[in-house]
Amino acid sequence: MSRAPRYGACAPIAAALAALAGALAVALGGCDAPPGARASINQPGASQPRLIHENGQPDVLELPRSGVAGLTWTAIENVSLPGLLETTGQITFDDRRVASIISRVAGRIEQVRVSQWDYVRRGEPIVTLYSPDYMTAEAEYLQAKETARTIAAGGPDNRQFGQSMVDAATRKLELLGMEPAQIAALRNPTPSLTIRSPLSGVVVQNQAVRGAAVNPGDVLYSVGTLDEVWITADIYEDELARVAVGQQLQATTTAYPNDVFHGVIARISPNVDPATHTVQIRCAVENPGLKLKPQMLAVVRIVVRPGSALVVPLDALVFETDAYFAYVDVGNNRVVRRKVAIAAWSREGYARVLAGLHSGDRVATGQSLQINALWHEAHGENS
Repeated sequence: MSRAPRYGACAPIAAALAALAGALAVALGGCDAPPGARASINQPGASQPRLIHENGQPDVLELPRSGVAGLTWTAIENVSLPGLLETTGQITFDDRRVASIISRVAGRIEQVRVSQWDYVRRGEPIVTLYSPDYMTAEAEYLQAKETARTIAAGGPDNRQFGQSMVDAATRKLELLGMEPAQIAALRNPTPSLTIRSPLSGVVVQNQAVRGAAVNPGDVLYSVGTLDEVWITADIYEDELARVAVGQQLQATTTAYPNDVFHGVIARISPNVDPATHTVQIRCAVENPGLKLKPQMLAVVRIVVRPGSALVVPLDALVFETDAYFAYVDVGNNRVVRRKVAIAAWSREGYARVLAGLHSGDRVATGQSLQINALWHEAHGENS
């Protein structure tokens, strides 16, 4: 009986301990924690980025409310371009001034008269071919002339028929590559024919080897003239409105730094290179002294009206795999990620924007790599 008061006195303490254990179980969550308690803990808070998905819209990253230390914002602006457009290009032959000399018969090369890089004049003998096809066609031509003389006394109809035979035989010789002067001087059939250069220029390709067999269509030589050359250069697509066909230009080379070559824009490509956002222009340039050579590099300067260009700080760009990205402020502590196409710019620490950003956009600088890490972290949490 004396112990009963002691048990009665400890009962309130045991009850209090039991109540405290239950409260701790609820607070800690466990498997029996109310759903609302768990949601409030996992909800992104001050230290967690949050990715926002909206149908048909780019993903938006909500930055931590506590901010990103060292993060600054820079506005994308247009900068002035001078009234002189400068680009580099490569010199090539004007393809309208290049001729390919081909074999029109089956046979072999009997004599080679010129070599690669030789300068030849129009009408100069360059190669002699041996082919029985020549002898056959020449014999037919001489026979047609003889027949025409024989039947000429038979009246107008006979003369007309005879002349048609001569014309057909003459045309066949022309198709085999004989020139009118060679046909007129023909007295006896021969299997050899000397081919002459169709224009004055430089032998830029030589496939003729003495004794080699040839077939109809085989290219023996290519001859090009350098009196006027082409310079093919690239300009950015946002400069396309500043140039036009017929516009005057000047070109210089490292080989002849004191010589200025003059020309005009002859062609503008209808295509834009999607990788570089550039357009090719083809410049027809005069070449006194034949100093400009194919494959030589040249600097092209074109006087144009003033323009403008977008530039972005390099520390706003993040490179991944094969592209550059920037993070653009959209307000309310949120950013979007954009792919940016860039090009070189004369000012150190900046790049020229070709696509992806617009004037007035505010991009993250200073901590763009940290924003990029948060972007991937948020995607990982929401994947």
